[in-house]
Amino acid sequence: MPSETLWEIATAEVEKRGSNGSEGNGVETGEKSVFFIGSKNGGKTTIILRCLDRDEPPKPTLALEYTYGRRAKGHNIPKDIAHFWELGGGTSLLDLISIPITSDTLRTFSIVLVLDLSKPNDLWPTMENLLQATKLHVDKVMMKLGKKNAKAVSEMRQKIWSNMQKDHPDRELIDPFPIPLVIIGSKYDIFQDFDSEKRKVICKTLRFVAHYYGASLMFTSKSEALLLKIRGVINQLAFGIDKSKSTCVDQNKPLFVTAGLDSLSQIGSPPVPDNDIGKFHAHSPMELWKKVYEKLFPPKSVNTLKDVKDPARDPQYAESEVDEMRIQKDQTLNNM
Repeated sequence: MPSETLWEIATAEVEKRGSNGSEGNGVETGEKSVFFIGSKNGGKTTIILRCLDRDEPPKPTLALEYTYGRRAKGHNIPKDIAHFWELGGGTSLLDLISIPITSDTLRTFSIVLVLDLSKPNDLWPTMENLLQATKLHVDKVMMKLGKKNAKAVSEMRQKIWSNMQKDHPDRELIDPFPIPLVIIGSKYDIFQDFDSEKRKVICKTLRFVAHYYGASLMFTSKSEALLLKIRGVINQLAFGIDKSKSTCVDQNKPLFVTAGLDSLSQIGSPPVPDNDIGKFHAHSPMELWKKVYEKLFPPKSVNTLKDVKDPARDPQYAESEVDEMRIQKDQTLNNM
């Protein structure tokens, strides 16, 4: 009897892995994806490197970068694999969001939104633009997936709601993000020196947004203790490790609120006098919080907030010799 060819052996191995997956739905249980989006120079790369135990200086993320990590589950058991994606450029490269989020990866996908607490005027527009663009694409992918596998989409929606107790008083008042979401406020070491009233507004606003989207919220800095807590949360997303149940909502300390453990009654109303709330003419709670927040932290004009679209012209990637040659080439082309 002829021996099996290498191709036949490989085919059999793939079929074997598929049968051991999530009930034959094509998803291998040991693989998850985590997508980091957020403020430009906000510390996303630093968090990823810390989670992967890589002792190397972070480099600027040019556009969309990928890396991965492995974690052993036990002797003679295949290692879990975590795919880490990072979107660079803040809000300037929203079109790239569609690349890692596909119908094949969606069921094991999580989003980590990193916001720079040291730049409160950029915080709301950065958060709003990134979450809206991501949700829009996720909704499209879920619709496409639902036509092929309605059961998978139904299970995803049930899983999102599972973070909140069935008798939670806010179940009818929130709109959870379609896939797991974690919001991280970075550069807490700078933020902690802000005026008390400003810290109060930022903390309450982020707590409301996180609670509304069914997300976890936590602050971090270069502190080893805080980075370890963040690492634990990311490991939960990447490898399914048990999530922390600890909570800290004291505005004088780094916030740490696990999804489903906050409430609108604990967060309170937007930090503005009751007799002034009616002056904001908001059509939804989210819009009201936005208007209150932007009254204290008005966003920069569109021109100054807009990131550089062409990375070749971004000052952080400047190289004098290359730039001089580029200028000469441009002048030559313009004179042709």
